[in-house]
Amino acid sequence: MLDFYATWCEPCREETPHLVQLQQQYEPQGLQVIGLNVGGEDDKAKIPTYAREFGIKYPLGLPDDAFVEKYLSDNQNIPQAFIFDRDGRLVKRFVGYNDNVGREIERLVQLYLGSNAG
Repeated sequence: MLDFYATWCEPCREETPHLVQLQQQYEPQGLQVIGLNVGGEDDKAKIPTYAREFGIKYPLGLPDDAFVEKYLSDNQNIPQAFIFDRDGRLVKRFVGYNDNVGREIERLVQLYLGSNAG
């Protein structure tokens, strides 16, 4: 799962604890969350504090402009989560975050981890 976020983004701050929980719960079955900060130059220095605040154990990165363009060219709202199956195919893209999105992300994680388990 790729998650585009910024430390100043309130919906991102709502989403992050759920992603931390998903990573912890489903990592043994193969889930890998990767957080990609798109908060701008001023946000980079805030990433370590953000990671400590939320107890983030999954990798955090800074995507280059071409990567951001590939995924966010048509909609730059954040957070955005991209769920991929085990073969790297995009399953679903989520723009924004609320409890319903969180439940649907977890349902898809369970579905796609379970479908190829073992």
